Amino acid sequence: MIQVEEALLIIAENSIKMPLQKISVSKSLGYVLAETVYSPIAMPPFRQSAMDGYAFIHSERHQYDLVGSSQAGDHSNIKLKPNEAVRIFTGAFVPNDADTVVMQEHVMANDKSILITIMPEHAANVRSKGEQINQEEVVFDANTLITPAAIGFLACLGITEITVYKKPKVTILVTGNELIKPGKKLKKGKIYESNSVMLQAALQTIGIKKTKVYKVEDNLKATKKALKEILAKYDIVLVSGGISVGDYDFVKEALLENGVEELFYKINQKPGKPMFFGSKKETLIFALPGNPASSLTNFYVYVYPAIRNRMGFSETHLPKMVRKLNAAVSNSTGKTLFLKALYNETHVEVLGSQSSAMLNSFAIANSLLIIPNDIENLKKGELVTLLPIN
Repeated sequence: MIQVEEALLIIAENSIKMPLQKISVSKSLGYVLAETVYSPIAMPPFRQSAMDGYAFIHSERHQYDLVGSSQAGDHSNIKLKPNEAVRIFTGAFVPNDADTVVMQEHVMANDKSILITIMPEHAANVRSKGEQINQEEVVFDANTLITPAAIGFLACLGITEITVYKKPKVTILVTGNELIKPGKKLKKGKIYESNSVMLQAALQTIGIKKTKVYKVEDNLKATKKALKEILAKYDIVLVSGGISVGDYDFVKEALLENGVEELFYKINQKPGKPMFFGSKKETLIFALPGNPASSLTNFYVYVYPAIRNRMGFSETHLPKMVRKLNAAVSNSTGKTLFLKALYNETHVEVLGSQSSAMLNSFAIANSLLIIPNDIENLKKGELVTLLPIN
């Protein structure tokens, strides 16, 4: 059995990044850039009007003759004299001689001339060439997550394809003869299986949208067969249940017989002690405890950073934060505790129902409070470390 810090280090050392792929910008949402992107153009590529109004050469005068117009998409070669102005629209090319745009609400106009009622400052309402970005300037560094805004920005620069890290193929194998699918009639001795949908939802928060779920009976032969098929297809395998030391827990044995290298088994923590982590070639295997709260806790602490690392994120772990305890907490277990908790701007409250089988408090928690294995007592008002999960 190893400590939490050692488990995290082993996982990090074995979570190599996925191969690279070129992908259309329009389909890149949720991927992580593998290379720095440089702008092929300046944006805007010419001086643009930021308003609907009139472009002119700024001076003391208030009245100007109208000599033309410039709308978005036009390229006007109008040469302005000091007493002349052109009608202009948002996003349109600003004539070379013009240096200022007055918004139309501050102008009295007819077909031949305008009278500026409120004079703007010099260079007002003119977007300079390269105001957002210059040609060959860095658009995004490598390891940047592609968001909707990032897609829009890349598109406005004319970029249609980028190089990203592939997303890992992830699957979930559920074990347990006592489990039945939600929606079916609950018979005696049976419980509804919830871990797979819970883990699928957690995976979606990272950007893994499609996850196949396998179900296997609690016997060694069936477990070995299912794992043999799965290990050949997927980059990350999550096994739910069957990893403890009961008579019907066959997952560890089935993994080892399928050539999986055991990197560690069991962590000195509560909940979530009976977890197996191993690898076969570049496939990572997390055999998670069957108890729902244990399973989700270990997902946030161990699986989450491993997947983000493989996806190319520079920051892989949940960000830690510090809050004051609103009540004393003790730890007589000698284990690292991950307690379901609620935090606000200043304090944190440890919730009830901390059992590894209970999701009711997890469903309202917004954090996991960490108590290290060598800490026995924490007083009210002491600073503690949290992992936000909301």
